[in-house]
Amino acid sequence: MLTLEINGTSFDVDVEPDTPLLWVLRDTVKLTGTKFGCGVAACGACTVHVDGEPVRSCSLPVSAAVGTKITTIEGLASGKLTAVQQAWIDEQVPQCGYCQSGMIMAVTALLAETPDPTDEEINDSITNICRCGTYPRIRKAIHAAAKLQGAS
Repeated sequence: MLTLEINGTSFDVDVEPDTPLLWVLRDTVKLTGTKFGCGVAACGACTVHVDGEPVRSCSLPVSAAVGTKITTIEGLASGKLTAVQQAWIDEQVPQCGYCQSGMIMAVTALLAETPDPTDEEINDSITNICRCGTYPRIRKAIHAAAKLQGAS
């Protein structure tokens, strides 16, 4: 039995220690906002925060997450949308939705570290893949979210 802190709540999970965190979140804890994409940590669809850092949960053994604070897309906002989520809506970023939760988690971590990123900093930090190719809208939403956060 392993104990995880997810979105501020403690969960006891009876899984093998080498089970990827992604599958514990989705199948055991039933938080399905975190998506499976590639299974090899390349696409970023499974991005969550572990102690505030973006992590690709498909390649992180659940045992490595014990004693950390895990935040999923479900735990990102408390009561109202975050600046990133609002910018995503305002800029009409989503198409298929495959990458959205992971992309939002990656961008949220970037803006926590770099509140007003340049395009180069965005390119260096956001390596998540968008199948639909909405990168211009994603970039526009990142800049809009930075402004929204600055106004808060």
